[in-house]
Amino acid sequence: MTQWLVIIDPQNIFASPESAWGSPFFAAAMPRISELADAFGERVIVTRWMPTADRSTSWGDYFAAWPFADRPATDPLYDLVPDAAHLTPHPTLDLPTFGKWGTEIEAIVGHGAHVVLAGVSTDCCVLSTALAAADAGAHVTIAADACAGSTAENHAAALHVMGLYPPQITIADTASVLATL
Repeated sequence: MTQWLVIIDPQNIFASPESAWGSPFFAAAMPRISELADAFGERVIVTRWMPTADRSTSWGDYFAAWPFADRPATDPLYDLVPDAAHLTPHPTLDLPTFGKWGTEIEAIVGHGAHVVLAGVSTDCCVLSTALAAADAGAHVTIAADACAGSTAENHAAALHVMGLYPPQITIADTASVLATL
């Protein structure tokens, strides 16, 4: 069984303590993310959340609530953190959505693929990606210790919710994922 690693949004906006969206757990998750990427080799996809959604939709209200994030997509806030810049040989998948699962990823990994998710934020983009991937028929493993939530409570709550979807979604840690490769 070939597995792929999807690293969700390892960007400055989610890593920086100065950012309103910065996860206090990002720094602890990043070494595990790197360890997984090294083990997966060329089977790694890195995503970026981009502020390019249509403001005439509910995204307009979203950016009104979070005006600090309403910047051009070229703003360094949306760059990958330096430790994530070389985790994959593939181009970064840039999407203006919380959930990153869709035709773009499925075209790379295949229909019904086995994917491991890591990244930020457990309680937003990781959760949204996992549920969409499971709905599309993918086999999803969450590398829980390679994910960072907005808070410890929200991280635990998201893991709990995703844990309600077995066998399509399973919760594991980095060591368990590495043991399957």
